[in-house]
Amino acid sequence: MTDVHSLPARGTTTGTEVFDELESEVRLYCRKFPAVFTTATGSTLVTESGDEYLDFFCGAGALNYGHNEPSVVARMLDYLTGGGVLHGLDMHTSAKRLFLERLRDVVLRPRGLDHRVQFCGPTGTDAVEAALKLARNATGRQGVIAFSGAFHGMSHGSLTVTGSRAARRAGGAPLAHATFLPYEDGPAGTVDSIALLTAVLDDPSSGVDLPAAVIVESLQMDGGVYPASAEWLRALRDVTAARGILLVCDEIQAGCGRTGDFFGFEHAGIVPDVITLSKSLGGAGMPISVVLLRPELDVWQPGEHTGTFRGNQLAFVAGAAALDLWERDDFHALRAAGAERMTRFRAEVVARDPRLLARGRGMVVGIDTGDATRASALQRHCFDNGLVLETCGRSNEVVKVTPALTVTAADLDRGLAVVLDAVEATTG
Repeated sequence: MTDVHSLPARGTTTGTEVFDELESEVRLYCRKFPAVFTTATGSTLVTESGDEYLDFFCGAGALNYGHNEPSVVARMLDYLTGGGVLHGLDMHTSAKRLFLERLRDVVLRPRGLDHRVQFCGPTGTDAVEAALKLARNATGRQGVIAFSGAFHGMSHGSLTVTGSRAARRAGGAPLAHATFLPYEDGPAGTVDSIALLTAVLDDPSSGVDLPAAVIVESLQMDGGVYPASAEWLRALRDVTAARGILLVCDEIQAGCGRTGDFFGFEHAGIVPDVITLSKSLGGAGMPISVVLLRPELDVWQPGEHTGTFRGNQLAFVAGAAALDLWERDDFHALRAAGAERMTRFRAEVVARDPRLLARGRGMVVGIDTGDATRASALQRHCFDNGLVLETCGRSNEVVKVTPALTVTAADLDRGLAVVLDAVEATTG
């Protein structure tokens, strides 16, 4: 086992006065990770004072390929130094063409998907907003079914299908046209939510009109790292298809390889009507989001849904370069080895403290402490020993471990050793 005490000592953070002076109180992550970061490579963040941290947070899912992946950065530099167009709205550009070709050839066609691609604003919530609007326009219905524990974004439309009371309360306005049902799994245990959904939809006196869509995450990240089983997703697809309800799969956090396959729903063998993607789709943390929609649902009129920054050309360049990784054998070997190591890690966590639960799939593990105070202490212990990771769950009681898909075996072992040390250090 790696000796976590051999990691570099943490320095004293200085030079934060301007952040405290000018930034809003809404800032979050800088409070949990009190350091000023300057450079990053792969899975390593470096501060102004020279301290190194392993990054098992990965930009909340925006850095699945790590920091400054060389092949992606090289393509971006070539584009920048070549005077490539940087802002293009929805005009035709060579950068967009290459991205679309790579998305088609690497992701869509190999999976038998004929979905059209809609570019939205730069963030995941923009994709969700567009998907909900599309579903309503295509079906002529307003309601949406969502699930407890869901997180789909912080703008108004996305908040209507986000479960967190705190996030919904901060919206400051009524949130309508959404009905929530239990997810397959949650803090209270498993629920036969498919039977409940069927009963709600088929009972003419349930009080719930036939909805435009059901929106679901194939693995709930912010809700506490709850993976949906293949059987549950297939049943959900059957229920929606039989009733003409669109199935929207939100793959913003679970997609781009985080759960094993490119999409988190692939293990179920289903085809959603609409798919939202963002975060790591931008290759190097570049902001981009898309809606993938079945051709017959493309009912938009020209200019009916627009956005100034839906044409981020540098994100197209970086995203295309990242998709090239999916055709490399060494990338797939690294991903497979990492996922296998993370599976063993789940068992190691429970062996250290049988009171804990460890859930996950692919390159994500959620350590459910059942206690926000302990989760915070575990997170802080990791940070003090050179590892950045996040908490999630209904009350931030779950520690979320999300290394880059490209993390080396040595860095993965070293970081997981820090987490196991923190598990023991926080055992009361």
